[in-house]
Amino acid sequence: MNASASLFEQHDFVYDGHRLAYETVGEGMPFVLLHGILLDAHINRELATRFAVEGYRVILLDLLGHGRSDKSSDPKDHRADFYADQVIGLLDHLGIEQAMVGGVSLGCIVSLHVAAKAPQRVAGLFLEMPVMEWSAPWAAVMLSPMLVAARFLRAGYVPLTRMMRKLPRPRELKREWLASIMNTLSLDPPVVAAILHGVLVGPIVPSERQRLNMNMPALVIGHTRDKLHEFRDAHVLSEQLPNARLLEARHILELRTRPDRLWPQISQFLQEVQEAALVAPAPAPTIAAAAPRTAAAPQGDLKQRFEQAVEKVRTAPADGPFKPSNELKLKMYALYRQAIDGDVQGKRPGMLDIVARYKYDAWAMAKGLSAEDAMRKYLEEVAKVEQKYG
Repeated sequence: MNASASLFEQHDFVYDGHRLAYETVGEGMPFVLLHGILLDAHINRELATRFAVEGYRVILLDLLGHGRSDKSSDPKDHRADFYADQVIGLLDHLGIEQAMVGGVSLGCIVSLHVAAKAPQRVAGLFLEMPVMEWSAPWAAVMLSPMLVAARFLRAGYVPLTRMMRKLPRPRELKREWLASIMNTLSLDPPVVAAILHGVLVGPIVPSERQRLNMNMPALVIGHTRDKLHEFRDAHVLSEQLPNARLLEARHILELRTRPDRLWPQISQFLQEVQEAALVAPAPAPTIAAAAPRTAAAPQGDLKQRFEQAVEKVRTAPADGPFKPSNELKLKMYALYRQAIDGDVQGKRPGMLDIVARYKYDAWAMAKGLSAEDAMRKYLEEVAKVEQKYG
């Protein structure tokens, strides 16, 4: 099993007679994150761990036909608006009233359909590389050859899928996107043909009138070097959504391979969504919740509160009511090390020291956070526990 997979809790549920798989990482505000067409949850795993550090419980859903979910060779099962129903079904299954929803490419337009169908369930939209009016002709041109090959040239297609299934997958979290592409090339041709057929003949994106009425905060990410995801679509969408902002990536893989340049703006957006959606009792007086980034809390006072919180965590009774998950332990460790020592140092431990390796990876995911921001996020996590357990 891929070593990074143990960071994620794997689950499934039944929707409309189909078993749909999903996995979770982190604790906090729910965030449903969706993959692109023919891809799976692996494409978003490394990104999900970054969102988890920001205080989100990230839920990676494999849409029908993708990843670990059931497969269907019927094109009628694979419309983007039907995929949106699966997302809403997931929220119902988990008892989630409202969540951040987002994704890349197909996952982006499915998120828009969710916002059109159930706007009250969407706290914010994370929209990476939308496929809309400008991109649709290119999508048809570029995906049609794959559809033809999967449907009519199976004699040449099947050996490729068999070969890809035998190849080992990357074991590092930062290369999960490559594992997702390899899984795509391992899909059975009838499933590939059905997904492409269903998505291309169904409604690709909600209407302009629907988009103009999506009032939730939104971050739109686009780039200029890919005809399948025309930057004009990202620009138009950011202007149509009333509370959207546009972030330009340099290329299609920047957020997956070199996210540091984009992350400060993404982090700010994520925090703003949390603050807008937060409806909770006041934190316990012993440890105040972290102030917004715009607030000017004295650094000395922040450090003192941080040290008090660290001492509380250190001296918490092992037999007390709160039993932290491994994910929360790693997150707290990462924020503590980032606050004290700054960015991750030294070489990544080897596979024989798996605990140290997980700690190193968790700390690496906090890279770029200032000491003050790491302290604030640490305080936020302690405050959440105090609010729940007293």
